[in-house]
Amino acid sequence: MIRFSTNVIDIDSGAETDRIVAFLQRNVRREMKRRGAVVGISGGIDSAVVLALSVRAFGARNVTAVMMPDRDSDPISERLARALAARYGVEPLLEDITAALEGFDCYRRRDDAIRRVFPEFDAAKGYKSKIVLPQDLLEAGTFNVYSVTVVAPDGREETRPLGAREMLEITAASNLKQRSRMSVLYFHAEARQFAVIGTSNKNEHAQGFFVKHGDGGVDIQAIAHLFKTQVYQLSRHLDVPVSIQQRTPTTDTYSAPCDQQEFFFRLPFATLDPIWFARENRIPVPEVARGMGLPEVQVQRVYDDIAGKQSTTEYLRLSPPILDPAKPAYA
Repeated sequence: MIRFSTNVIDIDSGAETDRIVAFLQRNVRREMKRRGAVVGISGGIDSAVVLALSVRAFGARNVTAVMMPDRDSDPISERLARALAARYGVEPLLEDITAALEGFDCYRRRDDAIRRVFPEFDAAKGYKSKIVLPQDLLEAGTFNVYSVTVVAPDGREETRPLGAREMLEITAASNLKQRSRMSVLYFHAEARQFAVIGTSNKNEHAQGFFVKHGDGGVDIQAIAHLFKTQVYQLSRHLDVPVSIQQRTPTTDTYSAPCDQQEFFFRLPFATLDPIWFARENRIPVPEVARGMGLPEVQVQRVYDDIAGKQSTTEYLRLSPPILDPAKPAYA
């Protein structure tokens, strides 16, 4: 029986690195018959670790790293991505997807929805925006209801709740970014007979923090079995640049700065990950509460939040259903 403690999710980073490298080599080369890897890099910890793993698996000459900013991207993302590529001996490619997104009307569709909540919003005048969840998960059992935060040109911030229609339209427009990036990655993969390597960790994949046929549309997932805190453990073993290890995880999707905690997870990963592990392994709430130094009611709120997100995003992880030709369509 597993005894709970805050370090219950610690891993042997060296052994796990070897296991993932062998997994990539076996599946990409033997099963897919691909010669190497394409990785989208963003200056974030997940893509950094996946790039390092891919270089170990295939060699730097057989890895293509692609930076795909758009006009909303933080400039620091490209600087960090270039430093990352240099660390592992890979020449990065720059593919600015702004023009493609303008062709899809991504920005107009998104901003039209925001203006129904904030009529004064105008990106051309310097307004910025992001969408956020309540950050009081431990204190109150609130639902995952999004609000939009607008930052005026003078720096004033205001947050208002989003209606269902506006939330859906903003999300649909923003998802064009991830789907455009995946199209770019597959261009480079097909041109080289390489495989697209996914960069989603377990927190993102299992809770639905990814875009179907966007960043979820890959040939193989390298770290989708690892909690975010375990990805950080690997990053230290793989000598990922400290500037990336210390960067606050961000969506880098919206024009206003927005980290992953305020956008989706609602908790620091150091709190979320051990509690999630405990839930998966059926460790009683009282034991987890003692180990975390939290009231039992707060641990239960985290259990419930994880269950809710997994349930409502299950469709994202489903393969398209196909009718069995051996079975008739009627009784």
